[in-house]
Amino acid sequence: MAERRYSLCATHGFFLLPLLLPFLLSCVLDAAAAAALNKTQDAILRDIERLVNSESANGRWNTADPNPCLWRGIDCSSSGSSVVNITLSNYGISNSSIFDSLCRLDSLQTLDLSRNSLTDLTTQFSSPSCSMKEGLRFLNLSSNQLSSKLSNLLGFPHLEVLDLSSNYFTSGNLSADSGSFPRLKSLNLSSNKLNGDVPTSMVDSLAELVLSGNQLSGSIPPGLFKYGNLTLLDLSQNQLTGTVLDGFKSLSKLETLLLSGNNLTGAIPPSLSNVTTLSRFAANQNNFTGLLHSWITQNVRMLDLSYNRLSGPIPPDFLSHQGLQTVDLTSNMLQGTIPSNFSQSLYRLRLGGNQLVGVIPALICDANGMPKMSYLELDNNDLTGHIPSELGNCKSLSLLNLASNSLEGQVPDQISKLGKLVVLKLQNNKLSGVVPSTFSDLTSLSTLNLSLNSFSGVIPEGIFKLPKLSNLYFQGNKISGAIPASVSSSQFLIELNLGDNALSGTIPTMPTSVSTALLNLSHNNLSGSIPSNINSLSELEILDLSHNDLSGEVPPSLVDLQSLTELDLSYNKLSGSVPIFSKTVDINIIGNPDLVNGTGNNMDTPTTGKRKKLFILIFVIAGALAGLCVLAVIIMLLSKRVYRIEDEGLPVEESVPHIINGRLITMNSIHTSAVDFVKAVEAVSNHQNIFLKTRFCTYYKAVMPNGSTYSVKKLHSSDKIFQIGSQEKFAREIEVLGKLTNSNVMVPLAYILTIDCAYLIYEHAYKGTVSDLLHDGKSDVIDWPSRYSIALGVAQGLTFLHGCTQPVLLLDLSTRTIHLKSTKEPQIGDIELYKAIDPSRSTGSFSTIAGTVGYIPPEYAYTMRLTMAGNVYSFGVILLELLAGKPSVNDGIELAKWALSLSGRSDQREQILDTRVSGTSIAVHSQMLSVLNIALSCVAFSPDARPKMRNVLRMLFNAK
Repeated sequence: MAERRYSLCATHGFFLLPLLLPFLLSCVLDAAAAAALNKTQDAILRDIERLVNSESANGRWNTADPNPCLWRGIDCSSSGSSVVNITLSNYGISNSSIFDSLCRLDSLQTLDLSRNSLTDLTTQFSSPSCSMKEGLRFLNLSSNQLSSKLSNLLGFPHLEVLDLSSNYFTSGNLSADSGSFPRLKSLNLSSNKLNGDVPTSMVDSLAELVLSGNQLSGSIPPGLFKYGNLTLLDLSQNQLTGTVLDGFKSLSKLETLLLSGNNLTGAIPPSLSNVTTLSRFAANQNNFTGLLHSWITQNVRMLDLSYNRLSGPIPPDFLSHQGLQTVDLTSNMLQGTIPSNFSQSLYRLRLGGNQLVGVIPALICDANGMPKMSYLELDNNDLTGHIPSELGNCKSLSLLNLASNSLEGQVPDQISKLGKLVVLKLQNNKLSGVVPSTFSDLTSLSTLNLSLNSFSGVIPEGIFKLPKLSNLYFQGNKISGAIPASVSSSQFLIELNLGDNALSGTIPTMPTSVSTALLNLSHNNLSGSIPSNINSLSELEILDLSHNDLSGEVPPSLVDLQSLTELDLSYNKLSGSVPIFSKTVDINIIGNPDLVNGTGNNMDTPTTGKRKKLFILIFVIAGALAGLCVLAVIIMLLSKRVYRIEDEGLPVEESVPHIINGRLITMNSIHTSAVDFVKAVEAVSNHQNIFLKTRFCTYYKAVMPNGSTYSVKKLHSSDKIFQIGSQEKFAREIEVLGKLTNSNVMVPLAYILTIDCAYLIYEHAYKGTVSDLLHDGKSDVIDWPSRYSIALGVAQGLTFLHGCTQPVLLLDLSTRTIHLKSTKEPQIGDIELYKAIDPSRSTGSFSTIAGTVGYIPPEYAYTMRLTMAGNVYSFGVILLELLAGKPSVNDGIELAKWALSLSGRSDQREQILDTRVSGTSIAVHSQMLSVLNIALSCVAFSPDARPKMRNVLRMLFNAK
């Protein structure tokens, strides 16, 4: 029976064969075609690979696998027959011929060449014959040096996302050009050189339009309001003028509207009240006038109208709308009183620089209200009355600024209950009474300013025992008694100003090993001699002891103050001879009849002082006149700097800088015999040797005469934020760091100084950064053991740095500054930045310089100080990146804030984890949840709530 069945099957198969032959032949032909297509795409990718890896800037694209579909940054179709996505971000690519090869990939849907050094587009790429354009949906060429016209990028029928930000694209017919992408949804042209009018000829599908940081002029055109699908409109930092038409009713989907940094006038458009989806509205730094209306905050959660000319009162319900989170009305011309009703969600309120009157509302922080209020600024108004004791109910308050008003009476004891308070500014009021001794309970306090009031009594002993106190200003009061001896216990004091009081007694022992920059004890009744141990304040820049009753000689030890720039000893009873200071120190000794000038000092006598002041006055007036001419230009450049932080690039070759000092720090004979300073600076002069750029540094690969390879790091000094001018000090700091030894820390082997730059030399073991590994899409999903090893390594390195005799703080701790020797061996880089940065020289705000967005701890906005707790916060964000596989900022939302919002419930915490990794095993899932708990504790809002790094490391070791 079985044989019969077989016979029947064979017979039927024989008869069916003629029918099956065409189908089988078709399959064979299709397979042959697919093989041919694979071969073509393979050849194209190998052309691209040779081009990328031939550029010495970054020969680090791992293309060893025989199948190009498995290369980092390459995604193929499910069948493997065609390339659909290419991501080659930050490879140092400058050869524009890469576009010609890419044009042959007609299957490409996504192309990301951002953060490279491309300068132009090829003729082929600009031509309609570029077959790649047919299917492309996502194109990112941001952060290059492209300078062609936008019209060279036409002919993308299916393109949905186009990012050309941070380039040099120039003007053209912007309206016509931007309308040539029929399916475009997102267009980002920020930080270019576009001028002319705001474009209005675009497709109706456009949802995001970002044109900030350009030179667009004219008014906001009415044609812009026809794009009803817009959710994001960013026209900030341009040169727009005129009134804003009242047509926002048609933009019913708008969520974010940014008009900041223009010259817009007139009233805030009333039609914004109809946009119920609007959650963020920023129109600061314009010339808007008119009144505030309560509808402005009816839907908006984040509002910034600061630095305008708005007038009139604040409506009674303006601050009470549900969901309102931040309001900034700083520097307008608002009048009347502060409303007494506040939203329960409001955590930042800035009303400084207006003409507000009346008292501070007692219910601004009642027992049941505003638990989230963290920042309250009411300074520079005409407020009167007492400081309400109810402010003590603002348990989350970190910044309280009531300066420059007409407040009177005593400071209520309830203020001392604000355990999270970091900055307290009450200066320039009419406050009186004693300085509350309960201020010593403010253990988080960093800045305390009570100057220019009528405080009396003595300085409480506990003030100087505050563990985080850095800035103390008591000048211009009626404080008497001695300076407490507890000042010697201060650990972080930067500025101490006790001038213009009635203090008596002697100058106590000053604290050692702190970075005090200002010490002002002038205009008091201090007596005795100048303590010789003031030289322990090694960072001291200004020392003012004038107008006291000091006697004796000037201690020779003051000469050891290498940072000193100004010394005022005038009007005392000092005697003897003044030691010889550096000519850079400005010294005033008038009013000391028995004090004799030393040789070579830069001193003020009554005559020379007057001449000098006259000369300075003339110089200042002349400088002011010249400064007015360039002020607008400077402001524009600085404002754009915030939006564009990447390097603008260098020419391929520069002149080799002249070495004025070079020193090997390491004693390792392997390096001492290999490092050649001339070869190092020659490598730096060639732009193609760049393999990494960060906000503050550029890394170059240098091959020494013996064939060994080193990394040379150039510190960016164009913003004058580096203390390279004080080369001896810089050299000392680097030599101290060079003596550190830890496998998870990049330690310099040598340094080179030129006239205006500093270079550091390291071992070259660079396999990318943690950011590259996690987010550049150039490899498979990183497994949990590798991520956990990275977390442990960074924690070990950071614990080591914090545990040094002089703790090493990190200015910019992020996944971009952590280098990899392998996928499991991280090294913390840029450890010298904190020692090299000089915020006083920066042309911008130090608060906008320090750190990378997403990693900056929330308290930095008002303390502007680096702390170990701040580093722990940054490390917590890195842990979250390793756990979630997401960048520190995703779709405008900071990763830490997103994770904290989901941390309340265990089922929501699961959403934080990278499911591609957490689902691999029960053990992995369990350990990731344990590490998540550690990460969340590190990113706690309060610095005090964050664990020390040594405890973080212990918890990571025990995580199971």
